Amino acid sequence: MSERTELFTIGQLARSTGLSVRTIRFWSDQGVLPETRRSAGGYRLYDVAAVARLELVRTLRELGLDLGTVVRVVRRQESVAAIAGAHADALDAEIRALRLKRAVLRSIARRGSDAEEMRLMHKMARLSARERQHLIDEFVDRAFAGLDPAAPGARIAEAMRAMPAELPDEPTDEQVDAWVELAELVGDEGFQRRVREMAEAGTRPGGTAPAVDSEAVLEHAGAALGAGVDPASPQARQVVDLILDPGPAAAERRALADQLATFTDVRVERYWRLMGVLNGHPPFPPAAAAYEWLIAALRAER
Repeated sequence: MSERTELFTIGQLARSTGLSVRTIRFWSDQGVLPETRRSAGGYRLYDVAAVARLELVRTLRELGLDLGTVVRVVRRQESVAAIAGAHADALDAEIRALRLKRAVLRSIARRGSDAEEMRLMHKMARLSARERQHLIDEFVDRAFAGLDPAAPGARIAEAMRAMPAELPDEPTDEQVDAWVELAELVGDEGFQRRVREMAEAGTRPGGTAPAVDSEAVLEHAGAALGAGVDPASPQARQVVDLILDPGPAAAERRALADQLATFTDVRVERYWRLMGVLNGHPPFPPAAAAYEWLIAALRAER
């Protein structure tokens, strides 16, 4: 019998390819590997072309293509090149998901997370870009609902929506932590109310933070905070005079403190720092705590 007319049973195909008889029979039943003909005893027989097709089917399946796609390829309904391109795109998405999962696991190990925090981290980190943006959009919509979008204080709404389209292919532990913390922060009702208060204040006439030299606040109030200076102490008054004109009366300074307090919140500052981490922006020096010290010092003056 010549090679051209040689036929093989399923058992022979299984021995030559290392595939199981069950797998070959299943593929044959699904039309992926049609038999050439049947033997007198009713056994399926396959020619050399079928053997080559079997190798193609095995390769495609090992690459992860589903059986329906394999059928379309072997029937020439779709080209191998087109299928390979689509499958490569799918693998890219899968690789990104695996890298993100790896980053979450590393973050969990580093933080010593308990079971509940691990569940939350995994849930938050694997959200799609659209789901992440929706979470932030819902928070911003609640905080700024009904406010004039042209008002100075309301304009920060768009900046607060600025989520990155995708987390990096290999997000750092810091970025995974930032996203999880951000998701927890925007879900906190107290934080939502605080942002709403600031947004409403910003839409009122003169609703902007008072002009205070931020560099002086960071330098002097920040140093006093770090040194543990009591805001109600005489030493604190000296620090305040380095930041502000010592002329205004105590009542005016307390009014200034109230203005500053309206637009000062450590958690809001934290929001911007987390967004910066996610968007790859350089970190900015924290200032809210220094402003809070200054506010306390101004209110303590008599």
